[in-house]
Amino acid sequence: MRVHGTVFYQFYRGIAALAAPLVWRVVSRKLTRQGVPADRQRERLGYATQDRPDGPLIWFHAASVGESLSILTLAEKMRGLRPECQVLITSGTASSAQILAKRLPDGMIHQFAPLDQQGALRRFLDHWRPNAGIFVESELWPQMLVEAHAANIPLALVNARMSKASLKNWQRFDHTARYLLGLFQLIRTQDRATLDGLLAIGADPAKVALGPNLKAVAAPLPIDPDQLSALRSTLPRSRWLAASTHEGEEKQVIKAHLAARSVLPDLHLVLAPRHPERADAIATELTAAGLSVARRSAGDAPDQADVYLADSLGEMGLWYALCDVVFLGGSFTDAGGHNPYEPAQSGCAILCGPKVANFADVYAEFEAAQAVTLVKSAKRLTTAVQSLIKDAEARSIQGARAKRLATSSGQDIDDLAQTLLTQTLG
Repeated sequence: MRVHGTVFYQFYRGIAALAAPLVWRVVSRKLTRQGVPADRQRERLGYATQDRPDGPLIWFHAASVGESLSILTLAEKMRGLRPECQVLITSGTASSAQILAKRLPDGMIHQFAPLDQQGALRRFLDHWRPNAGIFVESELWPQMLVEAHAANIPLALVNARMSKASLKNWQRFDHTARYLLGLFQLIRTQDRATLDGLLAIGADPAKVALGPNLKAVAAPLPIDPDQLSALRSTLPRSRWLAASTHEGEEKQVIKAHLAARSVLPDLHLVLAPRHPERADAIATELTAAGLSVARRSAGDAPDQADVYLADSLGEMGLWYALCDVVFLGGSFTDAGGHNPYEPAQSGCAILCGPKVANFADVYAEFEAAQAVTLVKSAKRLTTAVQSLIKDAEARSIQGARAKRLATSSGQDIDDLAQTLLTQTLG
């Protein structure tokens, strides 16, 4: 098919051009509210704030925090095989920029991704001149793919994941979907459903295969040992963590915690919301339920309240190391669940709700290994928390099962790194 694509793609380009001023206004306002300086905001218009490094440059494009962090191990493996290569990671959120700033090793650069507009994309590509482009999960912007392909940049898609709704939408525009998927030289999916869905749309079977799941092979989250020691000595020994909670889930967690405290009066809750900017509303909800709150962002003493509100970025590894029992959020809402490999790496006994479609295959594996407990309500969450807090042996056994799964999943990452280098850089 010609490089300019399908009729629907041309329609999309026209709409994107008309909407460009409004999109930029919305994006810049959001980044301003999140404290991103003006020069870095302009990266979204394709204006670089760093020089292009010498040598081959591998460009990874991801959406947000989880996707960005999932590729670090792969990027380091690729650089280990080709030390002359440098890495550029682009993402669209302020939180991903903040966390990557702390975790990127030498030889890797972060920039905000250019908007899916011709001018921004061409400025970006003219400056960085990537030698390969590797896209992550479902972060597929049509003009970005087409412009990169037109610039003769070999493209790959890794850890691909599409929801049923996304696949259904792609099927409505199957000619355009096939065109865009055909721009990739290599596609690797993180689950069977995505693999089957892409093949049904018309992806080339010679290019598409299953795995590995990059979130299964990601490096453990960083932990500040001094902070961990201080918190362990300060907080009550009887504690549990509600991690990556979404709006509406705190109500369930509060209900479970209050009920559990009727049996375990010394029980303490560490609550780490998925979006720390919601902390004010969460603190109000906790107070209204009769629970006192200490906030990480305010430097409050964690032992002086019923709940420690961990409203910070980049410290989730600390909270997993601190708490043996973890409820993993996004699973009582339509968010689709979150990555269980992260708490599993710390040997946590993991609890989650029933809505885990984003990681259906992973949770099925964890369930089969008895490495996770699925709870369908606040009442069942209460029972599970009480049981695990009171039974140290059961807690330890479940955590050990989870940790074995997390540490045995890195077999295929070396093969993927070599394949990507061969397919894109030759």
